[in-house]
Amino acid sequence: MKLSVIIPAFNEERLIGDTLRHITDALEVIKRRGWETQLIVCDNNSTDRTGEIARTAGATVVFEPMNQIARARNRGAEAATGDWLLFVDADSHPSGELFGDVLEQIVSGQCLAGGATVKLDGELPTARRISRLWNWISRCWRLMAGSFIFCEAAAFRAVGGFSNELFVAEELDLSKKLKRLARKQRKRIVILDKHPLVTSARKMHLYSMREHLGFMLRAVLVPGTMRKRETCFPWYDGRR
Repeated sequence: MKLSVIIPAFNEERLIGDTLRHITDALEVIKRRGWETQLIVCDNNSTDRTGEIARTAGATVVFEPMNQIARARNRGAEAATGDWLLFVDADSHPSGELFGDVLEQIVSGQCLAGGATVKLDGELPTARRISRLWNWISRCWRLMAGSFIFCEAAAFRAVGGFSNELFVAEELDLSKKLKRLARKQRKRIVILDKHPLVTSARKMHLYSMREHLGFMLRAVLVPGTMRKRETCFPWYDGRR
């Protein structure tokens, strides 16, 4: 069996090296079980040293010229040769324990796909409240956070991967498609919660609460907001 880890990255030279170190260490849990592993970074049209740093760290680097998270993840998946795919964001630090939890679900034979609860780094009270709310929603409705998604490669391709029509919330769309497939195959979607994924709270520092609330209000009230890069500015305006 083989696990392919896919990391979409746009101008992540400050964080990608540390992320790859955490993932490389965590992959030892998978290798000890006799699995093959593959580490892929999709350089999503970066203008910095993201690709160079990833290659130096031993990752296979592929390129996606259109700056869109869904396309970057899909491009990485195209290059993947694993039986299972694991998508991790470039500002996230999965642990070996979390990878072990993933492996348990895979070998059970009952799991089609899954995600993990998240813990935002730092000590911001607002970040803690937001992560607690999201984790509750995620567990209740089995919605996977884009920062950590694992699934059978065949299932990912059967549902068409991430939607190239969406600039945000593509992980929620994928969750819904995989849930439908899981029901047909009598398998389950799981949200792992014993070892949360540590991920960056940088958007809480880079954008004001007014900006966050303004985006969410537009997303709810204005049709097509999530289908335009310019209206999804917290992901695409280049602040790092």
